[in-house]
Amino acid sequence: MPLLTQTIVSLDRDIGFPVRRLLPTRQARRVGPFVFLDHMGPAHFAAEGSAGDVRPHPHIGLATVTYLFSGAMMHRDSLGTVQRIEPGAVNLMTAGSGITHSERVPADIRQQGVAVEGMQLWLALPDELEECEPAFAHYPAEDLPRWNQAGVELNLLIGAGWGRLSPVAYPLPVFYASAVMPAGARLTLPEGVDELAAYVASGELDLDGAVLGSNQLGLLRTGQGGELLALSDSRVMLLGGTPPASPRYLDWNFVSSNRDRLAQARADWIAQRFPMVPGETEFIPL
Repeated sequence: MPLLTQTIVSLDRDIGFPVRRLLPTRQARRVGPFVFLDHMGPAHFAAEGSAGDVRPHPHIGLATVTYLFSGAMMHRDSLGTVQRIEPGAVNLMTAGSGITHSERVPADIRQQGVAVEGMQLWLALPDELEECEPAFAHYPAEDLPRWNQAGVELNLLIGAGWGRLSPVAYPLPVFYASAVMPAGARLTLPEGVDELAAYVASGELDLDGAVLGSNQLGLLRTGQGGELLALSDSRVMLLGGTPPASPRYLDWNFVSSNRDRLAQARADWIAQRFPMVPGETEFIPL
C-alpha cells in the first residue's frame, strides 16, 4: 500500500492577503480532529492603514491554532486577551460556547516591511466539550520542543512524537509538528497517530516514489511506518490525530455536530448577542 494515499491541491484566495485553503475540501472534510487548514501569506502590508487586519468575528465549537513562519500578529478576544504571536510560538483559542476575536498586523511589522506568513488551523472539540467555556492559551517558542534530527529542524507543536512531548494541552489526541528539511534530508514519520497528513508549505517531497509538491496536502497511510525525503529545501507541516466521535459541520466561522446549533450561532451574531472584543467597535458582518 502506498504511503501517499491522496493529494489535495490548495484553493487559492485573496482576502486582503493571499490564502491557500487545504481543508475542508470535497476530497477530505478533515484529518483527525483538524477540520480547517489555511496557509496565509507571505504578504507585505503598507506602513500605514489596516490592510491585512482581520476584524472581530465569532467562533463556536472549535479551537483555533495559529503558527507563524515570519512576521507577527496581534490577537485580541472577547475574554480580554491581548497577545502578540511571533514565529515558533503557538496560540490556542478555544471557542466552545462562543468567542469573538480579531487578528491585526502590528505597526512595527508594517513599518519594517516584514512579510507575514503562517498557518491557521481549526480543531474540532470533543462532543462533550463543544459548549465548554471559551479559553485562550499562548505557548512561547522557547517552551516548545525544538531540535535537529539528522539535519531536519523539528518543532513539536501539539502532541507526542519522536520520543518528545509538547506542553500544549488538548482534550483529543492531536499531533502537529513543523519540519524544515534541506534537500536530501530524510524524516521518519511518527508512530501511533490515528490519521496523518503532510502539508508542503514550500519545496517538494518524495514519499516512497510519489511526489508531493509545494502547497499540496498529502493524506498518508498510517500504521506501517514511512519516511519523507526532501527533493529540495522544504518546509513541511505534519498534522493528524483522533477525530471526534460525531461528524462535524461547518458554517462560516462556526463548527458543530448539530446543524441547529450552527443556525443559532448565525442568528446570535446577526443580533449581536456574542460577546465583543473590548475596545474594538468594528466587526465582520455575516
